[in-house]
Amino acid sequence: MNAGITDFPLKIGIACYPTHGGSGVLATELGVALAERGHEVHFLAYSKPPRLSRFHPRIFCHLVEVSEYPLFKYPPYDLALASKMIEVIEERRLDVLHVHYAIPHSISAYLARQLMPARRFGIVTTLHGTDITLVGSGNSYRDVTRFGIEQSDEVIAVSDWLKKETQRIFGATKEIQVVPNFVDVARFRPREGRASPLLCVCAEAPIVMHVSNFRPVKRLADTVRAFADATTGSKAQLVLVGDGPERAAAEALVAELHLGERVQFLGLVDDVSDLLPFADVLVVSSESESFGLAALEAHACGVPVVGYDSGGMREVVEDDKSGFLVRFGDVPALAARLRALLSDVTLRRDFGARGRARAVEQFDLVRLLSVHERVYHAAIARRGQAARA
Repeated sequence: MNAGITDFPLKIGIACYPTHGGSGVLATELGVALAERGHEVHFLAYSKPPRLSRFHPRIFCHLVEVSEYPLFKYPPYDLALASKMIEVIEERRLDVLHVHYAIPHSISAYLARQLMPARRFGIVTTLHGTDITLVGSGNSYRDVTRFGIEQSDEVIAVSDWLKKETQRIFGATKEIQVVPNFVDVARFRPREGRASPLLCVCAEAPIVMHVSNFRPVKRLADTVRAFADATTGSKAQLVLVGDGPERAAAEALVAELHLGERVQFLGLVDDVSDLLPFADVLVVSSESESFGLAALEAHACGVPVVGYDSGGMREVVEDDKSGFLVRFGDVPALAARLRALLSDVTLRRDFGARGRARAVEQFDLVRLLSVHERVYHAAIARRGQAARA
């Protein structure tokens, strides 16, 4: 057994969306770290998570297959996931299910438990953001999201802001623990003088970077406009990492603003630790950001952040210390702050050093991994108490 495991190694099921978004990234990084600690980890998803790129003897991936029938307008993924959960729990005797994103994962976990009353396993639900503020808050899913939260043994929110939003929107009585997102500070670290093979930019020009899934909530156009305003007459480069529905509009805007070769669309990148150290500034222009994982990873790499003061961003970025936060939608202010950082190497270096120190002291993977282990054991104990009641 590796040192640091709380009580004993666990068999853990992790259900997540296998995407490049924050919830999928965090779930994958967590699973890999847990396996490194000696736990047995089973991922349940409709495809292999992007950051699950290397073999590990204690990591298993179980793909959820959804049958297509003419009767179904929308394939019932929640039922297929519940069936896969039952299969894996029975075969591998899982101790706990950790589901990321409330809908539909918490409901699938609840259904799996109801269909196998003889098996005792804990259910931990991590709320990541849009599952609460966008999807779950709509009339179609509000009641079922509340139910999934209440039926979980332990509930985690990735920021204090998200915890308060969950309580406000759902009136949830369930105790919610705040366990922030984490970063592997040994892997995400300041650059060491080498050039990144993934970037095709001028070596002397400062690099502004944006990392997201290019959904409307990320306000990609605001990043492009702020960059154009802040770098008029300079050779600064904008590197856009990711892909999604807003890419075409962003490409059209780049052409409209005559930014030409100064903007590079890099597409999806599985591991941004190879890129972020080479940014001079990261821009986070999200309308709502429950935590800001990209901002944290940038800080770990010694990169200052400019962004909107939305959601839980203040819990990651210290305004005027490790970056700048401005009022949501104020593109001129975003541009002004970006310009200030690009024009002052010393300021960038100071902000970057503070961001790195903050990432190491408060958001290090090793420290927060122990917190997750304690939550798992609490969920298992709670389930045992319920069975004896």
